[in-house]
Amino acid sequence: MLNPLKQLAGQTAIYGLPSILGRILGYLLVPVYTRVLMQGEYGAFSVMYSYAGFFIVILTFGMETAFFRYASKYDNSPNVYSSAFLLVFAVSALFILLTQCFASPLASLIDYAEHPEYVRWFGWIIGIDALVSIPFAYLRQLGKSKKFATVRMANIILNVLCNLFFIVLCPYIMKTGGNSTLKSLIGMFFNENKLVSYVFISNIISSASVLIFLFPEILKGFGKFDVAVWKKLMVFGIPMLFVGLSGSINENIDRLMLRYLLPEEIAEAQVGIYSACYKISILMALFTQAYRYAAEPFFFNYAKNKDSKDVYAVLLNYFVIVVCVLFLFTMLFLDVIIFFIGEDFREGQAVIPVLMMALLFLGVYYNLSVWYKLMDKTIYGAIISFIGAFITIVVNLVTIPFFGFIGSAWATLACYAAMMIISYFWGQKHFPVNYNIKKFGIYIGSALLIYFTSLMLGHLNFYVHLTINCSFLLLFVLIVCWVEKTSPKTAIRKLVGGK
Repeated sequence: MLNPLKQLAGQTAIYGLPSILGRILGYLLVPVYTRVLMQGEYGAFSVMYSYAGFFIVILTFGMETAFFRYASKYDNSPNVYSSAFLLVFAVSALFILLTQCFASPLASLIDYAEHPEYVRWFGWIIGIDALVSIPFAYLRQLGKSKKFATVRMANIILNVLCNLFFIVLCPYIMKTGGNSTLKSLIGMFFNENKLVSYVFISNIISSASVLIFLFPEILKGFGKFDVAVWKKLMVFGIPMLFVGLSGSINENIDRLMLRYLLPEEIAEAQVGIYSACYKISILMALFTQAYRYAAEPFFFNYAKNKDSKDVYAVLLNYFVIVVCVLFLFTMLFLDVIIFFIGEDFREGQAVIPVLMMALLFLGVYYNLSVWYKLMDKTIYGAIISFIGAFITIVVNLVTIPFFGFIGSAWATLACYAAMMIISYFWGQKHFPVNYNIKKFGIYIGSALLIYFTSLMLGHLNFYVHLTINCSFLLLFVLIVCWVEKTSPKTAIRKLVGGK
């Protein structure tokens, strides 16, 4: 039983460790952004990336998951890869062309008429990111996790360096004087009143670098376009497009609705505060992302084994344990972690526990969603995601005018909780897996009880409270050991994939 667990844990570590280190570098820009940019500027930055989330899904239209499905069915036939790649390549190229030709009217459409350059830059960013999604999936399918992680890491490091150059070093040189020749050179391309623009430009540079790193995989993509394979990819992928689109609504629509439902004079500032506080969920987001990179191809490849359902149940059990620990770690030490974002953005910290629990439910849903993918019933995934999107939109519409971004956080929680519950019950009907729901309830309930107990002790001296919270975290580990009927040493060894 532990061999597949060890395999997935190893893959998660390989995908995750370099990716996490890289993402941490990326997240380290958040303290810079929230100390250099004003609330409204950070809000504009967040709004544009929310739009990007929608279009990435549209341009890839479920081809990543469809590729995994049929690559495993056809024993990694090169026709599956080239057919998927050529589809996404054609759509991405068309998108880039349209955004360059119609930047001004598109900018007016989203209320950024004074900044058509935003649309042009995002046309390139989104188009390139969509294009390389299939080569990245190809690396994952072949188990080339080291190259995958290396390219991701290089991309993020380059993005960070470009950001630091444009929004830290260039303003410093321009303000402090120094070499007049250097100032003149920087002044040729740098405008300190448009710092947000350089965030986007940095992204273009780093995204373009991925094309170079993945050049061999991209060349392989220009192979045979197999019409028979294409039809199967589309049948499987189109429902996944709606799954992804609904997921993007659930993930991004709150920022857009905040911008358009709140009074104009505060809207972008509120979006900035909310988005910055969302970043506090860094540990949960990083682990879930690394796990998903490793788990999706693993689930498809392992489905042929007789004990696959038992393994899926064990994997979810350990996943719940880890995300509960991450939830507690973040919330018990929030007084320290909150310094991650600038002081002007900390007024929104009330949303953090709600968003953390929402992300926990989302991670569980990712695990539960394996049933409709393995059964080729992706239409169920689309229905679940549409239900989640409906909840997100309705709750945001009702709550934002009264509670602002607090309402958006609760909308996110309601959405992901509903998707998790629906997927569980439908999955048990069509693809029954013996998940230990009682254990999950104990772990999540214990984490919440410990968190609320800590809140009640918040009036204590900072260092006393910190010491108590360390004890609370240890208490949760002991609860896990008691439920799993194992020692702490054995439990840790199992979690990292040992015997």
